[in-house]
Amino acid sequence: MRFLWRFSHFVSVLVALPLAGCVQSNNRIDKVWFFTLYTSSGGDKDSMLTPASFLNLQKDGSYTTDFGQFESGSWKSDNKTLQLTRDDHTSTEYTIEYLAKSEMRISSKLFPSASFESQQGVFKSSSENPFSKENNLWRIHAMRKENDGEIKSRLRNHMKFWELYFSWALNSDISSIDVRSTPTPIKIYGNGFELKPFNDLPAAWRSYFFDEEDCRKANGIIKSVFDKRDIAWAHTENKYKLFISAFQQLQQFLK
Repeated sequence: MRFLWRFSHFVSVLVALPLAGCVQSNNRIDKVWFFTLYTSSGGDKDSMLTPASFLNLQKDGSYTTDFGQFESGSWKSDNKTLQLTRDDHTSTEYTIEYLAKSEMRISSKLFPSASFESQQGVFKSSSENPFSKENNLWRIHAMRKENDGEIKSRLRNHMKFWELYFSWALNSDISSIDVRSTPTPIKIYGNGFELKPFNDLPAAWRSYFFDEEDCRKANGIIKSVFDKRDIAWAHTENKYKLFISAFQQLQQFLK
């Protein structure tokens, strides 16, 4: 089932140009950073980062990132290097090759020189941050089979992420956001959304579940909600408010 309404197309593509090496000490690094492109070739390592890759550095020293696998922990930087220490106390160090205003270029043993662009990343609490650990539990791979209740909890957490993602865009006055890169079973259009067929699910989304059976079960649960429940669309022309309301309702339907 596909839910439709009218508003202008709002998916944006971010482009960053290679920049000369430079680090300006007055630029803050505690922001939400999104990968744009590689600025040098690293062979097979070039496949690690995608448009879905983000780096969420919070002022309190906490971080989350998804560079092919979701991680959380603490960070520190001297404007020359960035050290991320995961919750399991292992660390990775990145070289900061360029940092100025909303652009940053970093490299590490994991991937070659890569450019990132930032967006506003100040939140009153981690519960309001769409990139925080508590709102991205759905990205963490299940270590065992999950029952229906646990799968529904994973799906509710995913819908919560979308609610907060659109809330972040609304509250930050961001004119357009990317809705195509995030691994999700929901296909978002310029005029609505629908459930992706199982065979069209992103590989990353499939990997979050213990096995294919649990992933199929999750799709079945969402399909049942779409078939049996109706979303009451908010009476507003604001595209973000419409999605916020819709994903709030999906969370209720999944309880």
